[in-house]
Amino acid sequence: MDQSGPPLERLTHRLAETPPDFLDEPRIATTGTIVVSALVNDLLARLGQHADRALLDRFHGRNVRTDRNRLTLVAIMVWLLADEWFAQARIEKADVVHLLDETASELAEALAAQKYLSDPDRREELCRLMLARLRFRPQGESVAQATDRLSALSGIERKRLLAASRAAEARARAIREALIRKQAEASADKWSRE
Repeated sequence: MDQSGPPLERLTHRLAETPPDFLDEPRIATTGTIVVSALVNDLLARLGQHADRALLDRFHGRNVRTDRNRLTLVAIMVWLLADEWFAQARIEKADVVHLLDETASELAEALAAQKYLSDPDRREELCRLMLARLRFRPQGESVAQATDRLSALSGIERKRLLAASRAAEARARAIREALIRKQAEASADKWSRE
């Protein structure tokens, strides 16, 4: 979040006004109408990037039950990233792909895609999370403010912070245990010399 991004209100407003076409059923096997891979291709072209077939295959649905929510969310995120601000920001292709692939999958596991449109807090969460994953923060906010607000809103960020905290605790526990073993070995060596 080292760079200032667009105003948050601009993004949440755009998200609230997502066109119905982007909310139609994603094309999965023989059902649905929106070809999400085509939306991703068009977005990348708009951002001055090229998408190869292998990349676009990630956005083809294979199973209605597991892919519908994720692909609907990708379509919503494409709509948000199609904002003129992002076209001028020169975002790296890898960052956009990671956002549409990994982040969309994480978000889709947490909530239904429609929730990110209908609930004001979830709209803000989606906008903030997308900005953060692209290394931007909302215009007018400091890094600390943006980080605090995202942490307060985002279930995904809370999970990530909790996992990082647990990993740090496990490392600290392993270090403590290693120090205790080392002290015990040193004490045993001392007794055996005497």
